[in-house]
Amino acid sequence: MKFSFRTKLALSFLLFITIAWASFALLFAPRLGKIVEGTISENLLVQVELAARAAHGDIVYLRGDNQPFAVSTATVTGSRVTVIDANGSVLADSEVARSQLKNLENHSDRPEIREAFRTGRGTAIRHSATLGTDMLYAAAMFQDKLQNRAVIRLALPLTAVAKTRAVLNSALGESLFISFALGCLFSVILARLNMRQLQRIAKIVSDIGQGNYSLRLPVDRHDELGGMAKSINEMAERIESQFIKLGNDSSQLNAILSGIGEGLMVGDSHGTITLVNTAFSELFAVHENIVGRSLITISRHPSLHDSFKMVIKNKCEHKEEIVISGDRERVVRVHWVPLLDDDRLLGIVAVFHDISDLKRLENVRKDFVANVSHELRTPVTIIKGYAETLLGGVISDNPANVQQFVEIIHNNAERLANLLRDLLSLSEMESDEFILDLQPLPLGMLVKQACLLLEAKASAKSITIINSDNIGELPLVMANAGRLEQVLINLIDNAIKYSPAGSSITISAEEQDAFVKVSLSDNGNGIPPQSLPRIFERFYRVDAGRSRAEGGTGLGLSIVKHTIQLHGGSITCESTIGKGTTFHFTLRKAETKE
Repeated sequence: MKFSFRTKLALSFLLFITIAWASFALLFAPRLGKIVEGTISENLLVQVELAARAAHGDIVYLRGDNQPFAVSTATVTGSRVTVIDANGSVLADSEVARSQLKNLENHSDRPEIREAFRTGRGTAIRHSATLGTDMLYAAAMFQDKLQNRAVIRLALPLTAVAKTRAVLNSALGESLFISFALGCLFSVILARLNMRQLQRIAKIVSDIGQGNYSLRLPVDRHDELGGMAKSINEMAERIESQFIKLGNDSSQLNAILSGIGEGLMVGDSHGTITLVNTAFSELFAVHENIVGRSLITISRHPSLHDSFKMVIKNKCEHKEEIVISGDRERVVRVHWVPLLDDDRLLGIVAVFHDISDLKRLENVRKDFVANVSHELRTPVTIIKGYAETLLGGVISDNPANVQQFVEIIHNNAERLANLLRDLLSLSEMESDEFILDLQPLPLGMLVKQACLLLEAKASAKSITIINSDNIGELPLVMANAGRLEQVLINLIDNAIKYSPAGSSITISAEEQDAFVKVSLSDNGNGIPPQSLPRIFERFYRVDAGRSRAEGGTGLGLSIVKHTIQLHGGSITCESTIGKGTTFHFTLRKAETKE
């Protein structure tokens, strides 16, 4: 038999009420009888003590007629009253005629009597042989006017206790019945009220489950159902936000795949492409729809297909380097990774890293090491050779050559020092922690100072250095005085070295947006076009023999380039064979305060 949720809810309320009242009746009813019995016993003790005090004042002599006192006391207390002397003889009894008192048993062995004579009062519950029923006894000791001890005892049949208990049980039963009836009524009402809320919750939850995540339950209660409605609303909000997030994540994933510099390709186990990014399309110069095509239609590079087959067969990662021809030759490192579910192959992911620049930098590094070794080997060999000659006895055999040998050693040591100084300067500028302290400086003053330092060298070759008149009128530039002076000296010194005698060097400058552009031109032989892209590389020399003869280290222009970049500018070079060379570099203008 199936019940509705409302019926189950109502029955649950009723069951709870029934269990609660049954537990109360089972636990409280026995205790109630004991409480009633204890209360009556305490009341009886109070009454017997009051009766004892009355007896002390009213009974002059125990052997007198005490029957009226017993009867009057019984009338007041509603109990049976008995007076017993110290020997246990009954002197008076409210329910026994005076003539019959001598026929009563001796009461000295009654527990309440013994306890009263011993402690002053006593109680007992036992069967009365005189009345033939269970009685509750309370006794208290008193003395007559002659100081004779006696006990007055009150007795109450337990039927009175039973009647009181029956009345209480009846009231308890009636309360239980009324409570049960009211519980049934309220259970039905509460079940209906809760079912309305539950039905409304079920309807909205069903709509949310069908995809309408904007629905919300009204939270107009502060009980469990209100908490449930609040939780469902929070769940709907989270689901809605999760779907929004999934949409955003999908867009972000597409954006990430498009922005990844490495080519990415995902294919199935049959070689069909399922996903690529923009870098892959650009790498293989294929821009039409690629997804759904086979790898062999994208590239016919034999190594790619061999690697693809090997990864499918062995189900393991594989790395290789291939060269892709096109507008320019590219060196690509390919990383193949199989997609496995346990041992089942789901597909393949291939990542294509264009390492052409790394290869070029590796070659530059090798050239740098070779050039440094060469630059160091020549002066070290010369110094070592002439030092060994001096140590071999030439000082005493041919003293005239000693001065010449020492000068050669000194010149080559100076060359080594210059080389090491320039290497350290380059290393310092390439450090991530290196920052130039730039200050607003007048460009004209720095150019003038550099020209003065090289004026003697230029005069030796009858070379004229011409400064543009407007340099002194240009805005201040952000520069480090020492470093910018080094740049100017290096460029002017190179122009002097490679310009013919009697020629001129021109220095000019002009404003260019937020920069000041400085140009330095000479009338030398010029630089071949094939050398122009490399003149700023370390140790690169257009004319190696002449450069070394002039004492250059091959690092000057590289230092110039790094210094200008640290100033926030750039440097370029223009040259025409037979006409001369012009270097252009830019410096940021200093901010002016208005």
